[in-house]
Amino acid sequence: MKKLVIIGASGHGKVVADIAIKNGYNKIIFLDDDESIHECGGYPIVGKSSEGGTIDADVIIGIGNAGARKRIQESIPDEKLVTLIHPDAVVAEGCESGGHIGENTTMVLVPQIVDAVKIPVIAAGGIADGRGIAAAFMLGAKAVQMGTHFVATEESIVHENYKNAIIKAKDIDSRVTGRGTGHPVRALRNQMTKKYLDLEKNGASFEELEHLTLGGLRKAVVDGDVTNGSVMAGQSAAMVKEIMSCKDLIQKLVSETDALIGGKGFYE
Repeated sequence: MKKLVIIGASGHGKVVADIAIKNGYNKIIFLDDDESIHECGGYPIVGKSSEGGTIDADVIIGIGNAGARKRIQESIPDEKLVTLIHPDAVVAEGCESGGHIGENTTMVLVPQIVDAVKIPVIAAGGIADGRGIAAAFMLGAKAVQMGTHFVATEESIVHENYKNAIIKAKDIDSRVTGRGTGHPVRALRNQMTKKYLDLEKNGASFEELEHLTLGGLRKAVVDGDVTNGSVMAGQSAAMVKEIMSCKDLIQKLVSETDALIGGKGFYE
């Protein structure tokens, strides 16, 4: 029996569970500190996150918060931690993306991943129109993933203030916080990012920086506080000019891409 412990019973955890099944795991259990929930995606929650290192199984952390993920990871023996890769496709996301990012740009990351794996590669980061999609296909990607542009659609459930912040964004409005902690996050600049970068520059502790951003995404997405919340968006925000329906946006993207590389054998 191939057994996996997933720490974090949330949306991230459910995605990890699906990938684990595709990687041959046939027994999955969750650990979470919220005692009010007892299952996640049909899998049982059997204990708290602190118990991850004591169970005879592989362990993976399915938590989105970088600070929490780091603390838990440090408490688990390295030999128990595993990395899972989806066997059907992999997303190569460049640092132009919004939210948690790495250092490589989409332009240099995608072809390296294409050369390294034998499964389809999905390009992400900085893609906002047909030109970006065409470029991604020419780099070897088989599909693209777009976040920022679809956040600013009619169907998106984020607060209208969040959508409008993206529409109003200029090329100089993107900021990356957390480089000093090893957990960089890209968001639109506001009072929160300014304060964070000032604290980071002055040597603030990891705990102080994490406290500043705690609940920041919810503030922006749910409450519409785009001044003090974390308005995660990619550098492509400056290319988003209007709020459209998903249908109209997809039709626009397909039309633009077809005009550039239609009939060239990239996706027909």
